[in-house]
Amino acid sequence: MKNSTLIGGILVVAATTLLSGCVVAPAQVHYRAAVVYPDVAPPPVVTYVAPPPPQVEVIGVPPVQGYFWINGVWLWEGGRHVWHPGHWSAPRQGYEWVPHHWHQVGGEWHMDGGHWRRY
Repeated sequence: MKNSTLIGGILVVAATTLLSGCVVAPAQVHYRAAVVYPDVAPPPVVTYVAPPPPQVEVIGVPPVQGYFWINGVWLWEGGRHVWHPGHWSAPRQGYEWVPHHWHQVGGEWHMDGGHWRRY
């Protein structure tokens, strides 16, 4: 009788240990604020610090058919480059997207901000 109680206790502990590894965590929900871009090009940003190379982004399936991908970009904020990840955007009727663009002028780096341009 003692052996069966001991074996039963061991089985309960073993089953509890094995089943404790089976944890189902809820999916994390990520909320993103809507990004609003102007209809005209913003004034260029000028700095003497070159932007880092663009980060590699995994572009998944668009959330809605017809959306298009706007690439991430290094923006100059608070005296340093800050990465802003890419995102899906709905097209705008009568407009085309002009992407952000860094270019060097002498020893300076100029960033032309992304914006919607009427066509």
